[in-house]
Amino acid sequence: MSELLSSIPMLRTTVSKLSSDMRFVGMFYIIIGALYSITIIGAIMGIPLIISGLRLRESSDSFSSFLLSSDNNMLERALERQSRFFFIQKIFIIITLVVMVLYIIAIIVLIITFLPYINSDMYYST
Repeated sequence: MSELLSSIPMLRTTVSKLSSDMRFVGMFYIIIGALYSITIIGAIMGIPLIISGLRLRESSDSFSSFLLSSDNNMLERALERQSRFFFIQKIFIIITLVVMVLYIIAIIVLIITFLPYINSDMYYST
């Protein structure tokens, strides 16, 4: 891969930009996770965001080290950290979808439960 970096100059630029974008997004995830974690309920969402932000920042650092040293181990570490970030995000998305479906089901059940108790005559005055 180190020969590839020297033979394709655009690759170096792309990896450098990817690294800086990952650093920014990772910091954003850490800040948002910290804000969510202010409350106990929010910590359920905040802690995975902080962890995934840290993984993204670690990946960014490893990509930067790879660009400086052309060490294939750093590239492997960067890709491994990035894959952990995406795994955490995948789990987070699945949990969010499940919670949304349960919320919709709960709303439907509440509407069906309380619908017979709503007096339809209260809307019509004679």
